[in-house]
Amino acid sequence: TVYQKIREYDLLEKKKTVTALKPGEDRAILLGLIMILSSVMMFFLLGITMVRSYTESVWTEESSCTVLNATITAEINCTYSCGAECWSSSKYPCLQVFVSLNTSGRTLRLSHNEETHEANPECFYVPKCRKDPASLHAIITNISERLKMQAQVPCYHDPDERRDGAILMRMYGRGALLHSLLWPACMLAGGTLLILMVKLTQHLSMLCEQISKAKR
Repeated sequence: TVYQKIREYDLLEKKKTVTALKPGEDRAILLGLIMILSSVMMFFLLGITMVRSYTESVWTEESSCTVLNATITAEINCTYSCGAECWSSSKYPCLQVFVSLNTSGRTLRLSHNEETHEANPECFYVPKCRKDPASLHAIITNISERLKMQAQVPCYHDPDERRDGAILMRMYGRGALLHSLLWPACMLAGGTLLILMVKLTQHLSMLCEQISKAKR
């Protein structure tokens, strides 16, 4: 009778332990599945944005350029939001920068990045439109002075000469692409590892139970 009571007590304690562990394991598996699903969605979004922009970019050849001149040529009209359904106009100076490609000696117009070249290929930098044109003029003047102080600048150009011009920096370069893919990759690995650890714990628990039954 004493043995039966001890036996029943042990079985009751094991049931309590299994009941307590079961919800925790379910939550861990659910968390792992959420992490995997989130990483897949992030990979999909990056695939249609950054990866696509990286593969379709023509600015693939990195070289060194010599700054020939940096001149403010004209005033460009722009619009900015002044409230709900309210738009006002302003102006920013157009800074034209010409560089000489050191590898071939070609003279190219330099743009800040891909978006600047698409927005206005005539100007090196397109600032965000503001109400005060003087602040925009100060920004462009500061950029012009910095470029004049640098004789050599890194630049990217189209080796097939499909685009006439060069850019100072790539928005969707290899480093930015790898850095953006690092976080979803870590999340995918973490979610997979979490599920594997829970399954391994369950498997080891079953093995221990089978061994204890065999000893009895």
